[in-house]
Amino acid sequence: MLRTENPKRPASLDELLDSRLISRVSRLDVTSRKMFSGKLKGERRSKKRGESVEFADHRPYVVGDDLRHIDWNIFGRLDRLFLKLFLEEEDLCLHVVVDCSASHDCGQPNKFFFMQQAAMALGYVGLINYNRVAMTAIGVQPGQHPPTEPQTPPAGIVSAVRDLRGRRRTHELAGWLCSLRPEGGSSFGEAAKRIALSRRGKGVMVVMSDFFFKEGYETGLRLLMGRGYDVFCLQVLSPQELEPDLAGDLRLRDVEDADAAEITVSAPLLKRYKANLAAYCDQLRTFCARRDITLLTVRSDTPIDVLLLDYMRRRGVLR
Repeated sequence: MLRTENPKRPASLDELLDSRLISRVSRLDVTSRKMFSGKLKGERRSKKRGESVEFADHRPYVVGDDLRHIDWNIFGRLDRLFLKLFLEEEDLCLHVVVDCSASHDCGQPNKFFFMQQAAMALGYVGLINYNRVAMTAIGVQPGQHPPTEPQTPPAGIVSAVRDLRGRRRTHELAGWLCSLRPEGGSSFGEAAKRIALSRRGKGVMVVMSDFFFKEGYETGLRLLMGRGYDVFCLQVLSPQELEPDLAGDLRLRDVEDADAAEITVSAPLLKRYKANLAAYCDQLRTFCARRDITLLTVRSDTPIDVLLLDYMRRRGVLR
């Protein structure tokens, strides 16, 4: 699709999240289809039994149990040993991956601005609920080479923030998102490998992209699966990608790798394009379903509050 002319580049938190949206998403929390044990005590009650101060249940004592957890009041009444069980608090990590390749700088509304808003809204939900929030921008920026110094981002990764927690880190996260620019190409497989090797803890991972990777998305998604993460894919497409408004003889150039092609836009060609796009999206949906990855395909003109309060709650990412 054609690149957006003079796209909106947010410069502050207010341009990513307005007060109305903040008040609506403040009631939400990140959730997972799986149970996780975090490294830190968090604000999340688990179905598992642990060592918090809130009583949950009793069970009979067996040899080897911790004597400190015996309920001596019950022993005095029943002359039998029972152990006190408590609710365990879990620490959940929210990791958002944002595709910063140049192909997202298109559409009306702009796809990349939509992903920035969605990432900020999700990050805000995670921060106010004291989850550990991490975000990674993936892509290959112009002139980027393999890292030679420890502080240089790994190949396929533009930049990252991690271990943010609490409402006070909101502006820091917003500043990081505002600094991102959709430029260069993509190396999803390499970026996924780096993320899989460096991520810590367990939790929910949300990958935001159009998933139009020339090398394919299969290897990258396989690398992100498992290791304690519930993976959710948010495929973002512009209205113009779904319903192209092109006509005539055109010479198209790929903004990522400069590949060029000359075409004549006609009704049969548009019909074939839509059929290929639908088949590609169905293939992605089938791939994700077979691997227990949740996929949601949305248009970039979808209101952010509808995305979070309706679509993502129904898919079990938020509650």
